[in-house]
Amino acid sequence: MKKSEYEDENFSNRGNKPLLLVISGPSGAGKDTVLSKIKERKFPLDFIVTVTTRPRRLKEKNGIDYHFVSEEEFKKMIVTDKLLEHANVYGNWYGVPKKPVKQALDEGRDVILKVDIQGADTIKKILPHAVSIFLATPSMQELTIRLKSRNTESETDLDLRLNTAIEEMKRRYSFDHIVINQQHMIDSVIADIFDIITQEKKRLTSREYNL
Repeated sequence: MKKSEYEDENFSNRGNKPLLLVISGPSGAGKDTVLSKIKERKFPLDFIVTVTTRPRRLKEKNGIDYHFVSEEEFKKMIVTDKLLEHANVYGNWYGVPKKPVKQALDEGRDVILKVDIQGADTIKKILPHAVSIFLATPSMQELTIRLKSRNTESETDLDLRLNTAIEEMKRRYSFDHIVINQQHMIDSVIADIFDIITQEKKRLTSREYNL
């Protein structure tokens, strides 16, 4: 896979204003896989780990995949204003810790967040200069196949996620960019995201993040 302009150290360190990149999309769109592949490329982005109250799945690592906390701990973080945004999704709480986001942006580093659709809306309202990307499958049929193949949800939960995904897909045009995650074409998806970042970094705009 050809290196993108953004991966060039001379480009990424030109003193551009830092980017706050928000990636969202329905369950099954492949957000975790895409972020994992981006991490493997080791290009200059701070990956912020989401805090959640949901149970840890097999092979997930605390502090890497998520910060797993109790509901009591999570609610304390809400009260003490330690979360940039938070939402209850499928019966579990998810939130983005504010401190590492602020620190990275203050130090001029680009930041990437993975959030649900509600979270993306909240962040864009708080920080309008954030760049939002909607990750989607080519069709609902493809999304259904992917969700079923994960075998991580009960029949009831699967139906809920599919019904929610239908509504979420309708909101994709409210995002700054849409990237289609074609099956077995992960390199193309990564290239599309790198191109988006490159173009956004070139924009002559003043990006301010008041956190």
